Amino acid sequence: MVSGKQLLAIVEESLFGPNSPTPAQRIELIHAIRQALPSLQNLLSFPPPKPSDRTQVQSKEVRLPDCGSITLDDQDVQIALKLSDDLHLNEIDCVRLLVSTNQEWSLLGRDPLEILRLAAGLWYTERRDLITALYTLLRAVVLDQGLEAELLADIQRFLEDLITAGLRQRLISLIKELNREEPAGLGGPNSERYVLDSRGSLVERQAVVCRERVILGHSLVLSVLVVRTGPKDVKDIFAALKDSSEDFSQSMDVLKHQVIYSHLFSLVIAFISDALSAVSDKVSVLSRDPSFRNDFQKTVMVTGNDPIIEGFVDCVRLAWIVHMMLTQDGFDVKDTSSNHVQYICSCLDIVFSNNVFQFWLDKILQTAAFQNDDEDMIYMYDAYLHKMVTCFLSHPLARDKVKETKEKAMNAFGAYRQVSSNDPVADSSSHWLRSSETTSQPFVSLLEFVSEIYQKEPELLSGNDVLWTFVNFAGEDHTNFKTLVAFLNMLSTLASSPEGASKVFDLLQGKTFRSIGWSTLFDCLSIYEEKFKQSLQSTGALLPEFQEGDAKALVAYLKVLQKVVENGNPIERKNWFPDIEPLFKLLGYENVPPYLKGALRNTIATFVKVSPALRDAIWTYLEQYDLPVVVGPPRGNNVQPMSTQVYDMRFELNEIEARREQYPSTISFVSLLNTLIADETDVSDRGRRFIGIFRFICDHVFGPFPQRAFSDPCEKWQLVVACLQHFQMILTMYDVKDEDVDTVNSSHHSSVGQSTPLEMQLPLIELMKDFMSGKTVFRNVMGILLSGVNSIIAQRTNQIYGQLLEKAILLSLEVILLVLEKDVIVSDFWRPLYQPLDVVLSQDHNQIVALIEYVRYDFQPRIQQCSIKILSILSSRMVGLVQLLLKSNAALPLVEDYAACLELRSEESQIVEDSSEDPGVLILQLLIDNISRPAPNIAHLLLKFDLDNPVERTVLQPKFHYSCLKVILDVMEKLSKPDVNALLHEFGFHLLYELCVDPLTSGPIMDLLSTKKYRFFLKHLGTFAVAPLPKRNNNQALRISSLHQRAWLLKLLAIELHGADMASSYHRETCQCILAELFGLEITECGSDKNMIQPNILNSTDTTGIRVIGKNKVLGLLEVVQFKSPETTLKSSQAISNMKYSFMVEDILSNPSTSGKGGIYYYSERGDRLIDLASFRDKLWQKFNLFNPQLSSFGSEVELNEARDIIQQLLRWGWKYNKNLEEQAAQLHMVTGWSQIVEVSASRRISSLQNRSEVLFQLLDASLSASGSSDCSIKMALILSQVGLTCMAKLRDERFLWPGGLNADTVYFLDMIMTKLLSNGACQSILFKLTIAILRHETSETLRRRQYALLLSYLQYCQHMLDPDIPATVLQSLLANEQDNDLDLQKYGKEQAELARSNFAILRKEAQPLLDLVIKDATQGGEAGKIMSLYVLDALICVDHDKFFLSQLQSRGFLRSCLMSISNMSYQDGRLSLESMQRIYTLEGELALLLRISHKYGKSGAQVLFSMGALEHLSSCRTLNMQIKGGLQRIDTKFGRAFSVDVDKQRMVVAPILRLVFSLTSLVDTSEFFEVKNKIVREVLEFVKGHQLLFDQILQENISDADELTMEQINFAVGMLSKVWPYEESDEYGFIQGLFGMMRVLYSQNPDYFASMESTRFLESKRRAELNRARLCFSLSSYLYFLVTKKSLRLQVSDGPTEYRPSAGQQQPTLTLLGHFLNSLTTTLERVAEENYLLLNKIRDINELSRQEVDEIINMCSRQDCVSSSENIQRRRYIAMVEMCQIVADRNRLVTLFLLLAENVMNVILVHFQDGQMVKAITYKRKGDSNEGITFLSQKLVPTLERLESLTEDKTGHNLKVFCRLASSLKEISIQTLAM
Repeated sequence: MVSGKQLLAIVEESLFGPNSPTPAQRIELIHAIRQALPSLQNLLSFPPPKPSDRTQVQSKEVRLPDCGSITLDDQDVQIALKLSDDLHLNEIDCVRLLVSTNQEWSLLGRDPLEILRLAAGLWYTERRDLITALYTLLRAVVLDQGLEAELLADIQRFLEDLITAGLRQRLISLIKELNREEPAGLGGPNSERYVLDSRGSLVERQAVVCRERVILGHSLVLSVLVVRTGPKDVKDIFAALKDSSEDFSQSMDVLKHQVIYSHLFSLVIAFISDALSAVSDKVSVLSRDPSFRNDFQKTVMVTGNDPIIEGFVDCVRLAWIVHMMLTQDGFDVKDTSSNHVQYICSCLDIVFSNNVFQFWLDKILQTAAFQNDDEDMIYMYDAYLHKMVTCFLSHPLARDKVKETKEKAMNAFGAYRQVSSNDPVADSSSHWLRSSETTSQPFVSLLEFVSEIYQKEPELLSGNDVLWTFVNFAGEDHTNFKTLVAFLNMLSTLASSPEGASKVFDLLQGKTFRSIGWSTLFDCLSIYEEKFKQSLQSTGALLPEFQEGDAKALVAYLKVLQKVVENGNPIERKNWFPDIEPLFKLLGYENVPPYLKGALRNTIATFVKVSPALRDAIWTYLEQYDLPVVVGPPRGNNVQPMSTQVYDMRFELNEIEARREQYPSTISFVSLLNTLIADETDVSDRGRRFIGIFRFICDHVFGPFPQRAFSDPCEKWQLVVACLQHFQMILTMYDVKDEDVDTVNSSHHSSVGQSTPLEMQLPLIELMKDFMSGKTVFRNVMGILLSGVNSIIAQRTNQIYGQLLEKAILLSLEVILLVLEKDVIVSDFWRPLYQPLDVVLSQDHNQIVALIEYVRYDFQPRIQQCSIKILSILSSRMVGLVQLLLKSNAALPLVEDYAACLELRSEESQIVEDSSEDPGVLILQLLIDNISRPAPNIAHLLLKFDLDNPVERTVLQPKFHYSCLKVILDVMEKLSKPDVNALLHEFGFHLLYELCVDPLTSGPIMDLLSTKKYRFFLKHLGTFAVAPLPKRNNNQALRISSLHQRAWLLKLLAIELHGADMASSYHRETCQCILAELFGLEITECGSDKNMIQPNILNSTDTTGIRVIGKNKVLGLLEVVQFKSPETTLKSSQAISNMKYSFMVEDILSNPSTSGKGGIYYYSERGDRLIDLASFRDKLWQKFNLFNPQLSSFGSEVELNEARDIIQQLLRWGWKYNKNLEEQAAQLHMVTGWSQIVEVSASRRISSLQNRSEVLFQLLDASLSASGSSDCSIKMALILSQVGLTCMAKLRDERFLWPGGLNADTVYFLDMIMTKLLSNGACQSILFKLTIAILRHETSETLRRRQYALLLSYLQYCQHMLDPDIPATVLQSLLANEQDNDLDLQKYGKEQAELARSNFAILRKEAQPLLDLVIKDATQGGEAGKIMSLYVLDALICVDHDKFFLSQLQSRGFLRSCLMSISNMSYQDGRLSLESMQRIYTLEGELALLLRISHKYGKSGAQVLFSMGALEHLSSCRTLNMQIKGGLQRIDTKFGRAFSVDVDKQRMVVAPILRLVFSLTSLVDTSEFFEVKNKIVREVLEFVKGHQLLFDQILQENISDADELTMEQINFAVGMLSKVWPYEESDEYGFIQGLFGMMRVLYSQNPDYFASMESTRFLESKRRAELNRARLCFSLSSYLYFLVTKKSLRLQVSDGPTEYRPSAGQQQPTLTLLGHFLNSLTTTLERVAEENYLLLNKIRDINELSRQEVDEIINMCSRQDCVSSSENIQRRRYIAMVEMCQIVADRNRLVTLFLLLAENVMNVILVHFQDGQMVKAITYKRKGDSNEGITFLSQKLVPTLERLESLTEDKTGHNLKVFCRLASSLKEISIQTLAM
């Protein structure tokens, strides 16, 4: 069965939503009503206590029907039994109530009394929800709320069945039962008096029950209109009315009075509605029962002694009279013998003799209880009173009786009384309290009764001919002012609508009445003005007395005039009263009654809005006729008063009105001036001309008002409201300016008592000074507010002036708020005399508490808004605000009040149009703004963080404490009423996000949200987040908010995935569930105990409860946000057809003076810069010069209308622009949130998912598709491209760093080679979509840079895993133990080749536009764009086939432009800037591209570059020249930035140029080295000679301690010299000596120098250093081999031991040195080959190694940082294998170099041994007994060569046949040499 709370929520959402209920809502509503039928039929009927149930509870073991068995403790038993006794409930139900209370409030640790009150409060809340749901359904049927007829019919059928089944009888009895002092009612004598309501506040039980009785009473009234009452119902209600009326005088409780009224109006409505329905097809229910008519007539005619009860019975009699009049149409009214006529006449006599109309006025209609009742109920009451009066006045018997009473009234009052209007007795109150003879006249009361009925509902007058007929009758032949006043008062009410105003004007304008008309009013005013004027002209004559009758009649006339002008047609009323000057002429006379002056000014005020011309005339007449405002010293000032008394407003206020304790004149005076000033448009003088008025109001009206006596409290608050409106107007109209900071100068500090001259004062500044110094106005405003919100609520409910008091409170808060917004501008300059308002307020803590506690005032939302805004400002200024509240004991009530306000807002059913006035949004913004402020702050307080301990250690318990956090979580859990609560949901998500990212609150809030109780992170991901967006045309505001909501939700999920504590099971499970939901895994009961997710469950292929589904949520989220952004670039000129205004409008929109602060732009609560439509409209009107028609540039009404149309068009354009801009920002926000969750998931959490590569591909594919779409904006494409970069990077990691999908713990080399790569089709899809995205129409350089980076990353991903230079023997060795390896490897190779071809085909297809774009960026873009474009071209060259891209670059002249750019590059050494550094990076990219061409295409590529003059351009590069001047030094980076810059120049300029020049030397044809025409040789030689200093510096470097960069440069220099310097005949540059010296140094090194014995333990950098040394040795050996073989250089066998020859030959290496070097090479080669062999074996046996052995390998390779202690053995083996493979690759390169190097050395020695002349020299030396020469060399060579011969292909990985043959030949010759 549905609960009351659920029923109420469903009913309100379905019936009161901003849109018609959807079919689903209708079905849900009908289903809920059907389920609730038993509860509604037995309304508030609960099972009573039972002894057996009591015994069961006392046994502490209770079995509940729906919960099973529950064990209770002693405290539970006591509380359950106490609840049963207090509430008259069954004991088992009380146990169930305790269970529900625990679920709602978490009772652990609470006091028993608190638990009792919470349980009782929950029970009463459930009751209240049920009866409120019933009341809501009844109201929906009775009141026309625009619901569908079919739905209303369904609801009505349910209600009719309920009422027919006895619901109305139940309502009648319930209202009576609940008023009894017993457990089932108000509570017994021993019952607990208080309960804790739904927000945890302590409330009196009787107040709760009284409110229930009121709702039941209203339901009773409404039920009468659903199903007509029967005789029994009428009798029961009448009896209940008489019973309840007994308490009317005894109790002033408004709620009890409202219950009595509900009984009365139930009867009134029953009689009237029943009678009105008595038509031909529908007979009256009551009239069909004659016995009832007779019985009820007898009952109603019984008189009693209690005047109150008798009065209510008279009211029923009146309704009964009308019922009888309507239900008997056939009788003759003149037939007095008819029972029916007798019944009517007897009742008429009683009600008129008792003056029932006066009772209606005094005891019902004019009471606070009636006027403060529910607005809908008041409307219905008035509507049926209107029907009753109309029917009453239309009947002949009633008309005759009214005519009779009119004649009596005329005779009773007689002629006008000659009483002075200045007599205090004659004017005892502002409402002229009636004398005894007045109150006894029913005719006057009838007029006033009719007037009161239509006071609030003037639309009921429409088409009411009966009433206007009565008006014509009532207006005739008045012989006294009392009846005339009553009649005119009725006319003023009838003129409250446009139709009524027009009719009343015509009535008084024509001759309908002989003595009543407009002419009478103006003639009377003129006559009195003439009398006063003549009296003043007579010396010594006193002014004649103003007759009371005349004064009151004039006031009544003026009220009619006021209403007619106020509600008349704006066009017609301009011509109604052409001359209003008579209204002013009596204002200056002392003997005119103040209330008449008040009426005159109130009437004048209505003419201000008639026309601007009339407004100006009113100013003129006031200055001419009204009392002056002579500003004197304030009251209470000791300054000597003026000697002569001036009759001015001060005198009238203090001498005349104060004596009477009535202030109508002053109230009207201030109100009139407020109306006039508010209509002023010229604010240039900043109110200086109104300073006298301001001082009068401050010093004489508002200042002393607390000390004044008021006979009528309504006047007191009218006066206060008028003054506060004046202050508010000043603060709103005028702004504080820069010159105002100087208004408080040093003289004020020295003489505080001095005041500024009046003519120098400004109202705004004086008011600011008053507040900032705590003076009179401030004190009085705070005095109003310090009454306290509870007192204000009581007065608002119980007093007739409650609404005026409420308005005063609102204005006071608005004034405080306005001052707080302005005081900071001047406070720093006005100190210390004036302080900021928050400082002034903080001097009394009660003031601050009073201001912020008005959030509790729920009668007026604007008061709550002001209070929230004030707290927002104070919280930003006052550091110790929370401590102040805690000290004042106001913190806990404040927490509950804010939570209650937020909850009440969340339950609203209507959209708040202006979000800045939405209390819910204001509270959430307040919390968001305060989160980051120093702790403890307001957010911590209102969200119920622990303020006694560090905030970050809080354990949040929303179920235990009623706070904003509890409300927010409840709202966010349901996300109900999305149309109404869209902003609440949006800012709720935002608040939770801010809490999660704040360092203090993140821990507690994330722990709370991840618990099973909330599971907030998962709650909306699968439903709300991926639901379709609302249509833009239907509800764009909801669409915008929905986008923001999803954005914050995604950001929340990203925060959880990024920062969750994975050691916590809650967070771990939450993250895994999020990933499963996001990426397409469905988990049944994720996170529940039944299916607890373990840490590695997502890696398992066989997991219970998890299945892969077709589409993941991430892609669904992207589809949601992937739509064409609304247009925001449309200019306003396009919105208007008339172009002559377009420049004017553009000036407004772009002018800094109008677009700055206070201009036409503002920042929304989301931070969007929008057009303020109100300010925009005002600026447009100012531009069109329409504020002053006399100065208007428009010549005709046609142009004025055209201007209005244009302004309307522009306002529509502005509204659309704002909405489109907001939607665009919301779309970007959601895309940002989507990107965050994707990037966080991909970078941190995706490793726990299977099929990671597939998931990443889907994300990459989707982001590329979206970014390439024409609907995608540039900003969106930027975000999506970043997501693509992340996914591509993770795909590369998946392939190169850690292959996913490996099974068990084993890992094989083939697995590493064939790591999972996306299919060729997937790769082609990526490249194709990426190309489309790059070539999109709308793009930017920033976007293309990201897209280029993505393209580079993709091409890198597609590279082959294997180094193409690895020998086949090595591969065979690694794959020896694996089955089908050759086939798999071949297949893999074919797939890679196919992928490369398809990539090239796609790029070639789009080559033209792609190259156009890339080359444009490379030549015209920014430096960053140039660099990325060059790298893209580099990558395109890498994948080129058939020189396609090379030819494209050639044909476009790009290569030549690159070379020109290199030659023109300039660089100032020592003065670096960002621009120059970026230019160097560009140079580096250009050099890299050229080098790529040379390497990719070999000699043909080098030939292309050479043909373009590459060497010439490189030689002329000024950056390289600057480098030469700077010198080349190896720098330690610890010495600072300058040194590191030098190193950067070497790396980015010198090394690339040398590398490129070296690549060009491949063109040197060694077969033609004697050709002097060899151009390449000449140009390289010129380059070397041109940079001699650079080469000298390189060759002079100390090789033994050279770093990697230096070794690389040495290699390039030596490589170039070895290829071209042999062509140089002279050695004037000394390079040959340098090369020979380098040879002697290197060749003399030990084997460890070339390859350390522990080289496998070296870092990668050291292995590269070994390779560099080997390459250098090879270059030197090649040079030496070239010299020996081509230039016939012959080396000495050895250096002479004693002989020294300074010739160049001494610098040459000797054959002995070469032999030593060959021996070292052999040793190193053997060692490296053996290490390689062992490593290969370890790789093959990697799966046999233990974890310890694997860890040793990882440690040996210094890769401990790549693996954590938690990594499994599979991961460890993979890392070890990768590292060993890298070492093998390096060792293999080293072996290759050593073999080539050894081959060169053996060839050099072999050439010497084969040379005949050399042999002769050897023989000669032997003859010369030279023992050491060649013999010693040969002896050393033979064992070395034997070792070289013994090298095997297994160890080296190379085919050694040629090598071994060369070694054998040299060995043979060496042996022969020894033999010789």
